Amino acid sequence: MRKFLAFFLLPFLAIAALQAAPAHAASSSTKTASGQSHLSVSDSQLESTIRTKLSKSKIGKDGFKFHVQRGIVTWEGTTAVGQHKGAATRMARTSGAVQVINNIRVSSAGKETPLRKAYVQP
Repeated sequence: MRKFLAFFLLPFLAIAALQAAPAHAASSSTKTASGQSHLSVSDSQLESTIRTKLSKSKIGKDGFKFHVQRGIVTWEGTTAVGQHKGAATRMARTSGAVQVINNIRVSSAGKETPLRKAYVQP
């Protein structure tokens, strides 16, 4: 019974110990308006990281423009692939953006004709 209790309680004790230990981060940490903490990255570092990722990504061929101000990344441009809009947002977030404003428009160029509803004979 003791072994069972030790096995059962061990994960909870480990979590409690981790939460009680002071966190020493290499980067400074700040709080956003929503109360979430994030690692602060300078605008120039953020811009450089996004440019590097953009050059290696398929969405780099879409010619999106972006600018960074106070950790907020604003995307501009047009694409025929809807997933590229979401990829741009994810790219900025994983690079350290505090907020992403995605003004990328998805055009209908390159899309096939709209699908029609299937007709079922009675």
